[in-house]
Amino acid sequence: MKRVTGIGGIFFNARDPATLHAWYRTHLGVDVQPWGGAAFDWTDDQGRPVGGTTAWSINKDDGEGYGPAKAPFMINYRVADLAALLQALRAEGCQVLDKTDESEYGKFGWVIDPEGNKVELWEPPAGG
Repeated sequence: MKRVTGIGGIFFNARDPATLHAWYRTHLGVDVQPWGGAAFDWTDDQGRPVGGTTAWSINKDDGEGYGPAKAPFMINYRVADLAALLQALRAEGCQVLDKTDESEYGKFGWVIDPEGNKVELWEPPAGG
């Protein structure tokens, strides 16, 4: 079974998201959108789309981190078969959260790594 196939997104908290958005926009050219993040479309070396997007987002630090973890960040990994991967992780003794989500954006599940970081697993919708 193939496990992680790429990075779907990087999410982190900030004390002052507006200032951080402006810094990334000004100094690194990140096209920060009104929703607080950016979408990086995957392209080949000629700039042609090859299908897929990596999300990047800064959120207000509310002191909760990405619960139950306390880290100020969370990485979202793209996976091919979320249900099978979660089942395999449980069988391997990993701390898999019981909650999963499904929406028009795909299926989401979470596992906690050995350092206590919450890791998001994302199966894109069909055709995504």
